[in-house]
Amino acid sequence: MTEKIAVLTTDAPAPAHTFSQGVRKGNFVQVSGQGPVDPETNEYLYPGDVAAQTTRTLTNVKAIVEASGATFDDVVMLRVYLTKREDFAIMNDAYGAFVLEHTRGDVLPSRTTVFTGLPREEMLVEIDAVALV
Repeated sequence: MTEKIAVLTTDAPAPAHTFSQGVRKGNFVQVSGQGPVDPETNEYLYPGDVAAQTTRTLTNVKAIVEASGATFDDVVMLRVYLTKREDFAIMNDAYGAFVLEHTRGDVLPSRTTVFTGLPREEMLVEIDAVALV
């Protein structure tokens, strides 16, 4: 059996509760849900701006993926959680720009988008990821 390893980086916000930023087991990497948090200050950024929150959140996801030894291009699945259906198009544009910038070739990660409540009122978006190294 392959050992399960916690992934930790100062380039993404420290987990606020009892979970790891990410977990790697063999070539499988699971990134915990990330939000629009500044890793240096742990403050939530860009209140009311779903595009900026999406970009910041994906930047945090990317940092954890890279800390695992993978690259953003190794991401096979992203799950996006939004608080409002009306934010979908704005999120989708910011998401698309980020993913296209950080993915080589024509194969983009799979994605699921869910509309739900999030842990903090100022959070408009949360994103988790699966990567294979």
